[in-house]
Amino acid sequence: MEQDLFETEKILKKYVTMAIDSSFIVHLLDNTGSLLLPFVYSTTMNPALENWQAVDRILYVTLTNEVGRKASASQGSSLMRVTASVFTQLPSLKSMRDVSIASPGVVSFHHAPVFGLICGLFGMDSGTSQRAYLFMTMRDVISAATRLDLVGPMGAAVLRHRIAPLAEDMFKKWMDRPVEDANQTAPLLDTIQGCHSYLFSRLFCS
Repeated sequence: MEQDLFETEKILKKYVTMAIDSSFIVHLLDNTGSLLLPFVYSTTMNPALENWQAVDRILYVTLTNEVGRKASASQGSSLMRVTASVFTQLPSLKSMRDVSIASPGVVSFHHAPVFGLICGLFGMDSGTSQRAYLFMTMRDVISAATRLDLVGPMGAAVLRHRIAPLAEDMFKKWMDRPVEDANQTAPLLDTIQGCHSYLFSRLFCS
């Protein structure tokens, strides 16, 4: 058992080190576009309580590993709580949150549907919300590499500049798709993420 955990940790560290490789980030963006943009699109176009709850439940059963599922729910819950508290001019957002909290198990507050819901309630178009979601994904993975001391601040800026056109290509490739078309393009990355909890020491939740 200890040997298996040791081998798993070696594999995970290898993939963490690959985070500074642009090909890794491109695969990650492609997977994000294919898997999560449909959920952002759906709730942006229809920011209603019933649609959001239905889409959230679909994403819950679509995510294949517990690490990613928990991280998504935690980030989405925090995003909705902060947004509902700050933007009081959107009382519907707070009421949606209150109704969902009052009915445990109805919704998990996954990040992609919550992000799309907020964008839709603010009147943003679906293209802007989906492009923003991919940009945040690119920014966050490069930021994580910086905090892990895999790349410096200057190198991170260069990396973002180099990958930005590829991210735009991913956006155009996967934009405006229904949730029924959501799929994985990088299942190995999803499998590796599912092993994150086996790391002896870790800086992030996922």
